[in-house]
Amino acid sequence: MKASRLAAVGAVAATTVVVLSSPAFAHVSVQPEGAAAKGGYAVVDFKVPNERDNASTTKLEVNFPTDHPLASVMPEPMAGWDIKVTKSKLDKPIDNHGEQLTEAITKVTWTATGKGIEPGYFEKFPVSIGALPEDADQLVFKAIQTYSNEEVVRWIEEQQKGQEEPESPAPVLTLSAAEDGHHNASDTEKASDNSASDAEAASADTAAPADGSDTTARVLGVVGIVVGLVGVAYGVLAGRRRTSA
Repeated sequence: MKASRLAAVGAVAATTVVVLSSPAFAHVSVQPEGAAAKGGYAVVDFKVPNERDNASTTKLEVNFPTDHPLASVMPEPMAGWDIKVTKSKLDKPIDNHGEQLTEAITKVTWTATGKGIEPGYFEKFPVSIGALPEDADQLVFKAIQTYSNEEVVRWIEEQQKGQEEPESPAPVLTLSAAEDGHHNASDTEKASDNSASDAEAASADTAAPADGSDTTARVLGVVGIVVGLVGVAYGVLAGRRRTSA
């Protein structure tokens, strides 16, 4: 009897923990596949869980930051979803490898063509983005999630320093330090020129011992011939002396 009561209490406690902890990980979030380094490119996944028991997620809208617009935004095709990319005119042009861009993608919308994300499931929406800003530590993406019962959840609240996490936080992508291999074209050309100079110097150093070896071999060969001739002459002279005697 006591054992059954303990089991029941344990089950209730476990259920309570799940219910209370679920909001901590149930919101829309964004994570990079690998690193999201400043100045580079990255593939990021917008993770969308279904928080409802009686409805499916049928639409996701992700708004891209306009304070740090991205020159390249390419969503990955997904079965069961129609993807729409929205481009808007920028208030201030951005430089993209020497080219001034006056427009950038400001929103990507996924609309389910089938069942969408059903209760008890989540789905990832991959997007390739770049070049990531070098003067920011994070990017904020405000997202809107729509359910099949027409309920709309707005994940748009930004985290304020020193305060608790908001009820409907916006997805935040944290940027890592720029990678060592991130440099401009002039640096690459300099490295190439230095490599060529080093190669020529190495070739010269390698050729020098070879010439010295050839000279030494020739000298030894001549000395050998001279010694041989001296030996032959000495033999001839010795023979004549014996004949005279």
